[in-house]
Amino acid sequence: MLDEKIIEEAKQLILQQNKEEAAKLTQKVISEGTDPLELLKEGFIPGINHVGDLFGRGQLFLPELIKAAATMKTVTDIVNEAIADDSEKQQSQTTVLIATVKGDVHDIGKAIVVSLMRANGFVVHDLGRDVETDKIIEEAQNVNADIIGTSALLTTTMPRQKEIEEALKSAGLRDRFKTIVGGAPVTPRWAARIGADAYAEDAQDGVLKVKELLAQS
Repeated sequence: MLDEKIIEEAKQLILQQNKEEAAKLTQKVISEGTDPLELLKEGFIPGINHVGDLFGRGQLFLPELIKAAATMKTVTDIVNEAIADDSEKQQSQTTVLIATVKGDVHDIGKAIVVSLMRANGFVVHDLGRDVETDKIIEEAQNVNADIIGTSALLTTTMPRQKEIEEALKSAGLRDRFKTIVGGAPVTPRWAARIGADAYAEDAQDGVLKVKELLAQS
């Protein structure tokens, strides 16, 4: 279990947008054999959530938000690499493909989802951000995915999630994959409306929904 001081330091490093020190702290925790996901969930994620709150209240500005996001991406990348190196984490036969839809360049939340899903034993293929619908479907077939998860952080890009559902139907592939949608403006009502199998409120809920869908199949 992590010391409370380390957790607090992680939160502060995100608030300070200190990418170098945040990376050092993450690598230190990993080298000491402590679970880096605890650092992510208890320290860095609350830190980036606080940054989002400050930005929403006008107490933090766009350049600072971008730097904090870059810091968060750095530490999640380090954590993801550490998890991928653990062979025991790759024993699951469940394959999840995740992407941020075309027109949307936000991927902080998705990076956290990827970390938690890998930690729970799922094989995760992360296509990144701003991904075309055709590429998502093509790669889902290539990796033989069980589940397709998409993130939309803007109301203007949400229709891409509907487009994916329609494209899967047109290609006769809708029954081959389970689909999960998420993102700040996305709601359970939207998921039901477009025909997605599930809605994930956040990263932890995403893991839960994957397990629920697997139990149904």
